[in-house]
Amino acid sequence: MDIRNLSPFISVSPQITPEDVGVAASKGFKTIICNRPDNESEDQINSEAIRLAAEENGLAFEHLPVLSGQITDADVTEFQSLIKKVQGPILAYCRTGTRSCTLWALAEAHFTPPKAILNIAQQAGYDLNGQLSRLEERNQQPHSTSKRSIYHSVVIVGGGAGGQAVAASLLKRQPSLDIAIIEPNQAHYYQPGWTLVGGGVFEREQTKRAMSSVMPKQATWYQTALSQFIPEQQQVVLENGDILGYQSLVVATGLKLDWDAIPGLRESLGKNGVTSNYRFDLAPYTWKLVQSLKSGTALFTQPPMPIKCAGAPQKAMYLSCDEWHRSDVLKDISVEFCTAGAALFGVKDYVPALEKYVEKYNISLAFQNKLVKVDGPNQQATFEVTDVEGNIKEVVKSFDMLHVCPPQTAPDVIASSSIADTAGWVDVSPETLQHKRYGNIFAVGDVSNSPNAKTAAAVRKQAPVVAENIISTLAGSPPTAVYEGYGSCPLTVERGKIVLAEFGYGGKLQPTLPQWLVNGTQPSRLAWFLKEKMLPWIYWDLMLKGKEWLAAPKHLTHKPEPQSAPEACDFKEKKK
Repeated sequence: MDIRNLSPFISVSPQITPEDVGVAASKGFKTIICNRPDNESEDQINSEAIRLAAEENGLAFEHLPVLSGQITDADVTEFQSLIKKVQGPILAYCRTGTRSCTLWALAEAHFTPPKAILNIAQQAGYDLNGQLSRLEERNQQPHSTSKRSIYHSVVIVGGGAGGQAVAASLLKRQPSLDIAIIEPNQAHYYQPGWTLVGGGVFEREQTKRAMSSVMPKQATWYQTALSQFIPEQQQVVLENGDILGYQSLVVATGLKLDWDAIPGLRESLGKNGVTSNYRFDLAPYTWKLVQSLKSGTALFTQPPMPIKCAGAPQKAMYLSCDEWHRSDVLKDISVEFCTAGAALFGVKDYVPALEKYVEKYNISLAFQNKLVKVDGPNQQATFEVTDVEGNIKEVVKSFDMLHVCPPQTAPDVIASSSIADTAGWVDVSPETLQHKRYGNIFAVGDVSNSPNAKTAAAVRKQAPVVAENIISTLAGSPPTAVYEGYGSCPLTVERGKIVLAEFGYGGKLQPTLPQWLVNGTQPSRLAWFLKEKMLPWIYWDLMLKGKEWLAAPKHLTHKPEPQSAPEACDFKEKKK
């Protein structure tokens, strides 16, 4: 069977047989389109036989016959409408595949430069140079948008950890790849370091670099924000109105810290004892409060999941308590951990070690306590407290120091788009990180709905998977690199010691180093060394430069089934 890929959404082929339909189904195609009139030749297998085979294999079938050498604008319009309404991936066929490829090219010409279309067709084995003038004419015609699109092979939305790591991993594999990165910010932050800023270990400026210093020189940087996704046309719209077309799209926007979800919080931050290590400008204030507090009440809050780095609220608490313990004032400070959750930590293997520190620091645990209001001037915090029977009541707590982890959601531009699930996150396969409906879209980092911990360590393992799967889909092959849900949370239980939580899907432990070297379930000085000295270097000099040390992707031993569960597949290490 001779399948030729034009994009992850559509492929073309010469005449197929009923037996080929089963092969197409096994490769993940959802719809077959026949562009060949019946009875065009004596040896032809007519459309009805292919339709029956498609029905037997659970595929949709559409018949849009066009005459060889006589493709009309009406044919192209009908083809455009057809591919918008059917489920992809699509396999279109005719006698040689040329008519199907031509229909695609002319339909695409409104949105993609003719040169790019001709190159894609050439790579698939079709010479469409004879259509150049028609492609150029259609490219100049007005369509649904007011500006012509600029085309790139890969567009990455977001220049944070995920976007930069994927770009670096892509360029490592294919240095000449045409990549665009959409990122409005001029600074790039090492956010895992903000916990140590709030604990007096790092200076704030150690966690910040100019965006231009981490942006790949080979990439085109669009210094603006995104305003709209148009996945049906393989386009995104920028805030300035420009339109970018793509073959493959990577969504790496991160998540939204919703400071306004809690009345009174935003206006209280940075004063009245209210702080958060989740903001670059506030982490030093956390350390200032810790040093100045000699007695009173310190509250540390955690909202409902999901949040980035689920251990971060506790890290701030333990480092604060350790400093108060060293200063011999902890006995005069009441410390309370107010979490909307029902457990101290989501992976039970690490809970015993954490409980020992809770006991050591005499911390009160307030489960199912959700922060709903902050009164900064009066230093009061209001919580919704849920009891064991599900009853909810409001409780007001006074504080001298309040460290807040804000509620977190998907960015508005994601949540309002067709690439989001019902909760607003990008809807991807948890294994391949490929979108469940749009095969040329991938997500990396906090914005996806894959059920892993949202940490920079997760991004380090996800980026090579996404890069490898993009290269595969651009070449017309299915994605086979897989992500097993790895996340890491170095829980800073005291200055100089860390409980190094490393786990994947389902809470399965995934330690990087042998247990005799670092037992992640117990506090370790070596783990602190890794956090303080090694991880920043790994981030800046390895991860953001495509050096995948201890992060090489694993691969499926068989072709993936759509939306298959993480535990359903066998894995093997990539051969180097």
